[in-house]
Amino acid sequence: MSKIGIFYGTSGGNTKDIAKRIAAKLNVNSDDMYDVASAKGTDLAAYDVLLLGTSTWGVGDLQDDWEGFISVLSSADLSGKKVGLFGCGDSSSYSDTFCDAMGKIYRAVKDKATMIGSIGTAGYSFDASESVVDGRFVGLAIDEDNESNLSDERMDAWLTQLKKDLAS
Repeated sequence: MSKIGIFYGTSGGNTKDIAKRIAAKLNVNSDDMYDVASAKGTDLAAYDVLLLGTSTWGVGDLQDDWEGFISVLSSADLSGKKVGLFGCGDSSSYSDTFCDAMGKIYRAVKDKATMIGSIGTAGYSFDASESVVDGRFVGLAIDEDNESNLSDERMDAWLTQLKKDLAS
């Protein structure tokens, strides 16, 4: 199996929690998990697959630590790598910018790597999102604030899609 690295930015802890849950389901060692607040561009090189997670803050803003790391990611050589995204957002209070930060990371890497793990929007309640491309989320969209009861089901569906994409 491909070597997987998980890179996440967290402020309130939800994205870190989701990252840990994903790591457990994929048997990713904690040594292969990085908080982007302290990650370096050279950390990216060790992996065939990068799973990148962020929360959305304010009105569609990147999580603070991603503000600095996205430029590192944008300048990294990601050729030959597969990239999957996951994001946390608030679909109730910020229905028109739900998981927008995931879309910002997508735009920074989509032409540099093979994107994996897009999922349908059925079952989600939101008005608009930068993370929806061609009618699908560019990765796993999670709302731990309002729909935490759906998080495991959504994560499992995403991981099923991710594994199919990794096999192809």
